[in-house]
Parts: sequence; C-alpha cells; structure tokens
Amino acid sequence: MKRFLEANGFTVKGEIRGADVVAMRDGEPPLLVIAELKLGLSFDLVLQAVDRMTVADEVWLAVPATKKGRDRDRRAHRLCRLLGIGLLAVTPRTGHVEVLAEPTPSAPRRNALARRLIVKEFTRRRGDPSTGGSTRTGIMTAYRQQALSIARALAPAPLRPRDLRPDHPDALSILSRNVYGWFERTARGVYGLTSAGHDALRAWTEHRAGDDNGIPRADG
Repeated sequence: MKRFLEANGFTVKGEIRGADVVAMRDGEPPLLVIAELKLGLSFDLVLQAVDRMTVADEVWLAVPATKKGRDRDRRAHRLCRLLGIGLLAVTPRTGHVEVLAEPTPSAPRRNALARRLIVKEFTRRRGDPSTGGSTRTGIMTAYRQQALSIARALAPAPLRPRDLRPDHPDALSILSRNVYGWFERTARGVYGLTSAGHDALRAWTEHRAGDDNGIPRADG
C-alpha cells in the first residue's frame, strides 16, 4: 500500500491519529489521503471511511485480494463509487495492488480541526516508524520520538534542560510533564533517566532494530 501511494507521488506514513495510512502530496493546500487497511470488506469499514472523509481529500479502503470474496462484488464497487470512496485489492504475496473503485469528488462537511491535527502530526513525525494497521505495539508519535531522543541523550549521565536545548528545543516541557514516567530530577535543575526510561529506550531500540526507528539523534 505504501509503495502504491509513493509511486503516485505521495509521502506516506503509518498510524497517524488513528488512521492506518496517511499520505500527503505537496501543494497549497497539500493533498491529504487516508487509507484504511482491513482483512476484509465490511459495513463497519465503509462507515470508518465515511468518517475519514471529513478530514481527507481522498479515502481508500485496502483489503486482501480474493477470487470470490466481497471485494469482487460489483455492488460493493458501486457503493464505494456512490460514496466517493476508493477500493483496493492487495495481494500480500506479490505486493500487487488492484484498483477496484476510484475515489470520486465528494463534498462532506469538513472537520478543519481534525484535519489540522493530522497534518501537524504527519509533518512533525520523523520518518515513518509506525506500521499502518498495527495494534500490537505502541505507536511512535512525534511526541514519543522527542521523548526517546531526550532519553537517549540522558542515558550516559544526567543533564540540565539547557544542555539539551540545542538539539531538543522542547526539552524542559517534556522533562517537566514526564508523560511516560521516564525522567526524574536528580538534583536542582538536573534530570536523569528512571529505570522505566532505560527500559523504554532499550525496548524501542530492540523493537525497531534494523529499521528507521524515527528516534532523532543529537548528531542529526
């Protein structure tokens, strides 16, 4: 799915504010596409796509290709076209993507705030560290990326927020909020890692070993 969208000129990232796959193409405003990945075509999936239409310029549904399944039902294709939703059949073994229905222009009421939040998270997130459709592991949000980057900087020894600021402008805010419980004040104005912080840094590094895990390094 990612290769299909990238071949059409999009930058693609997984798991953005609940959407399985989000793709953006430069423009003013940028073209925003959302794709939902499921193991089969269902009414609930269609309803989910209808919700996504309030924030995206195009919405696609992607399901595994079958020979006689619901993805081959011409009535399902007609329904998607009537709603303005795109439908794709994906063959995981080969990576082939078949377009069963093209998304058509529609004019649902736009949720401007939800759209801005998706675009903001997409823009701030470094790389594409979260697999679309994955629910078994935590999602690498832009905030978590920053927190992990700070944790990596603190791993050797405690530091002051001003020491971190050149590479982490939001260091003081992230250390003070301590959303994940990874940081602790070791002295006045000095922060270090808790055992939970060391565990998280190790777990995310192991989990993303060999991939672009999206944890920014101080050296760029």
